[in-house]
Amino acid sequence: MPRVSEAHLAARREQIIDAATRCFLRNGFHQTSMQDVIKEAGLSVGAFYRYFDSKAALIKAIAGEKIGVVQATADHLLRQDPPPPVLVVIDDLLHQIDINLTDDGTVRIAVQVWGEAVHDPEFAGLIAEIYGRIRGNAVALARRAQEHGQLPAGADPVAIGSALFGLIQGYILQRVLIGEVDRESYMSGIAALMGAGHQDRPPQVTTE
Repeated sequence: MPRVSEAHLAARREQIIDAATRCFLRNGFHQTSMQDVIKEAGLSVGAFYRYFDSKAALIKAIAGEKIGVVQATADHLLRQDPPPPVLVVIDDLLHQIDINLTDDGTVRIAVQVWGEAVHDPEFAGLIAEIYGRIRGNAVALARRAQEHGQLPAGADPVAIGSALFGLIQGYILQRVLIGEVDRESYMSGIAALMGAGHQDRPPQVTTE
């Protein structure tokens, strides 16, 4: 038999990922079976399972592609010397979210998987691995900003990176679940909060 080219294998794999994405968006992750994806892809069972053996493997492949884009953005920001201002960094990352909310909906699939991770250990581990890498990038960006005087020298970069990661996840949830929020207004809110950090703290209220 003639050897199948790498290009053919890559194209077939992408065909399956695209089919899975459509199914997950249309019916939800939990309601989509492997048989649904196989039918959507127009492949035989044997051909399909040559590439993916579970929904978890499909999600990992979908997430891996999109995480690669986010990581490329973070790597680009980390290579700049001096690094761009923190607000520019956040805006660039949220811009990637906007792109992935509108092109094929993969960010919406991510929200579905978060729900599954609450009670499925396999997905919990997958989420921890993927988003741990993103949070690690946020911590690295915080360290770079701190080294260049953009953040207080005594601040904890791990804490800052965790907060930055939370801002990104919060933006996703509001865009997907609530709507009526755009990047410009969200960034205005973040800028206002960062400016508030230079003001005196209000007196602490105690109750007896």
